[in-house]
Amino acid sequence: MEKAFITSLKSSGIKFVRVLWCDNANIIRGKAIHIDALERHLSYGVGISAAQQAIPVMYDAVVPGAGLGPIGEVWLVPDWQSFRHLPYAPGHARVMSDMMQNNKPWPYCPRFFLKKMIAEAEKQGIQIKGAFENEFYLLKSGTEEITPTDITVFASTQSMDINQDIIDEIAESLIAQGMIIEQYYPESGPGHQEITIKYTDALQAADYQIAFRETVRAVANQYGLRASFLPKIFLDRAGSGCHLHLSLWKNEKNLIPGRKEPHGLSKTASSFIAGLLNHLPALMAITTPSTNSYRRIRPNYWSGAFRCWGVDNREAAVRVITDPESKEYKQFEFKTIDATANPYLAMGAVIAAGLDGIRKKMDPGKPVDLDPGNLLEEELKALNIDPLPRNLGTALELLTGDRVLLGALGNELSQAYLAVRKAEWELMKSYDLADEVDLLLEKY
Repeated sequence: MEKAFITSLKSSGIKFVRVLWCDNANIIRGKAIHIDALERHLSYGVGISAAQQAIPVMYDAVVPGAGLGPIGEVWLVPDWQSFRHLPYAPGHARVMSDMMQNNKPWPYCPRFFLKKMIAEAEKQGIQIKGAFENEFYLLKSGTEEITPTDITVFASTQSMDINQDIIDEIAESLIAQGMIIEQYYPESGPGHQEITIKYTDALQAADYQIAFRETVRAVANQYGLRASFLPKIFLDRAGSGCHLHLSLWKNEKNLIPGRKEPHGLSKTASSFIAGLLNHLPALMAITTPSTNSYRRIRPNYWSGAFRCWGVDNREAAVRVITDPESKEYKQFEFKTIDATANPYLAMGAVIAAGLDGIRKKMDPGKPVDLDPGNLLEEELKALNIDPLPRNLGTALELLTGDRVLLGALGNELSQAYLAVRKAEWELMKSYDLADEVDLLLEKY
């Protein structure tokens, strides 16, 4: 089987297999194995320093307090079910990996954390399905100023014409990797794009998020352009979110509708949403984990700046979506998230928060059917609507005190993650937007 697999790769022209991982700063990294050496790496993968999970976005050096250092080897063990040829890089393929040490899952591994949370949900008879909904900017290269590919507005057909070739190639590359494209449209900013893919199982959804970012950036580069998922590039233009669409299932039955229940949601779905909202201020340290994230999360920006939920309400942090055919609710959208978040950590932490709501039978309260951004402070309090943290430092402090989320992450992963993000906060908390963009544009 192993030799047959390698033979088939050689016959298809594969020269390197990229073994990918995503670190706590949400930088996608990889080591590539040459096809002639692949046989001896099939089962145990490739080694990296344990210190890799203590690296911030700013530089390749270990941050203090992470519990990691130069001693210790971790193995990136390929999950061959995630193996795909790379249509934008002929001769290369990629595979997602799990971090292992001494033949056991390494507790610092973000992908292992998500697997644990999926298993916790399954213990309660729940399967999680989801999709990350990405927004990104296409930017010209070789210009002194950051220049978008066009200066059009939301859903502009002119933008579709200007960017057709690159969007078509991105879409074909995603489809070739197994992702099903649902919609594409130009977003609100100049050069701003959104491509949505169909939901799938939670682990594959996180894998797809890695593949999506890799594909968009690679294809853009081949067109002489830059693609950036950074939440806020331009002060006076729309930011880029990465909304997470979720649904809950049991034996192929959607658990969200509840025709006879208050607000049309099942008790399970209501409690899951309540748990998500309950932990949201601390959760933001994982789902909106960069200093730049908080420049996007503002009232009246449709970015989920308030801790509340609503039906088809794009200002609420959780938007329950009406199905056009049945008029039931079959999915919900978590809006307070962007692409600076490690997708394994974000998806896993969202599941942990939701499961806590189910265990404790939390109530999300009444849905909000107005724009909270237009309310006065006393009106928000009367409706039990809270503004969310305005900076990463506050969110990190709240995460430090959230026993449920820290307990789900585990001692090792939570220590390393907090150390990385706190180091980023300390360096960038006084940055202005231009400084952030200069540092982060190419990273995300």
